[in-house]
Amino acid sequence: MSDNPISDALNLIPYGFYALGSHTADDDNLMVVNWFTQVSFEPQLVAIGLQKTSHTYSLIEKGGVFAVSILRKEDEDAIKSFSKSRAKNPEKMNGAKFTPGPKTSSPVLDAAAAYLECKVVGKLETAGGHDVILGEVVHAEVRTPGEPEDTLTLPDIGWSYAG
Repeated sequence: MSDNPISDALNLIPYGFYALGSHTADDDNLMVVNWFTQVSFEPQLVAIGLQKTSHTYSLIEKGGVFAVSILRKEDEDAIKSFSKSRAKNPEKMNGAKFTPGPKTSSPVLDAAAAYLECKVVGKLETAGGHDVILGEVVHAEVRTPGEPEDTLTLPDIGWSYAG
């Protein structure tokens, strides 16, 4: 525990560890994201907390689409190479094993147990370093059936991005 009970409480939220694919006619990118959740049943909507300065943010603004690759715990090595920003690792897409999604052409990791393709339907601009991107799920595929506890999370790899 720290001296900040708000941070301590936020650190108790179980965050997943996903690959976020973005696409425009000129560029593709993959990055890791963990502030991701479903926010509506009808229509089926998801929300992502996305850093405003990220390369992916600009691609999603321009392209209006994204894909989220959901991985199993045993596939953590497939996602770690996307944890560094494009500025720090400009060649990170070289050799990346992905396939363009059939509806959005956004990159989907080949190792993904499941994925969601989304079109952007809204954005909540914040005064902080991240905005909330709202996406309507337009396509999905489950490649490897499993349970929620099989999904890769930040605690599984010993990382934290909260508080």
